Amino acid sequence: MRCWPCVCLFAALLPPAVCRPADDFKPEPGFRLLFNGKNLDGWREAAGKKQSLDGKTEACDGRFKVVGGSLVYDPAVKGDRYIETTKEFGKDVHVKFDFKPGPKCNNDVFLRGTKFDIVPGNKENKGVKEGEWHTFEVVVTGDKVEHKIDGKTVRTSKAGAKATPLKLRAEFGAMEVKNIRVKE
Repeated sequence: MRCWPCVCLFAALLPPAVCRPADDFKPEPGFRLLFNGKNLDGWREAAGKKQSLDGKTEACDGRFKVVGGSLVYDPAVKGDRYIETTKEFGKDVHVKFDFKPGPKCNNDVFLRGTKFDIVPGNKENKGVKEGEWHTFEVVVTGDKVEHKIDGKTVRTSKAGAKATPLKLRAEFGAMEVKNIRVKE
């Protein structure tokens, strides 16, 4: 019982960002959310009939689930599954999101003809560790694409000329994604 006042004092001294729930996230100036943390409005399945996911909290037989403000990739549901934004991006664009890879994570992000594998510890993901939150960015300027993790450029490549949606692939393992935002 004597520890309770210490816990309360510690919680009161934490910065507001640490205490803020996921649904209170405010994007940086110029960015807008692509994922609201409540449902999959603005997203669709990327295969077959490209069924709209508006109002839904699950996609691809539960491989993608909205849980506690995050988009959770459930590894118990097997199969290579994709979802994508209904909006396409054909000009300069900056996409940013926070992610936490889980066990056996090997999942991908596609935009403007580029694919980036999120695999903790591999060549471009050296600083990425399972169970820790990181920030991923894709910055398209002209025909150049920069992929960044935690603010550090880990790959630069050439962008495709054709407009594409942002596509997320659940290939293997677990991952959580939140605060998906875009600046055009």
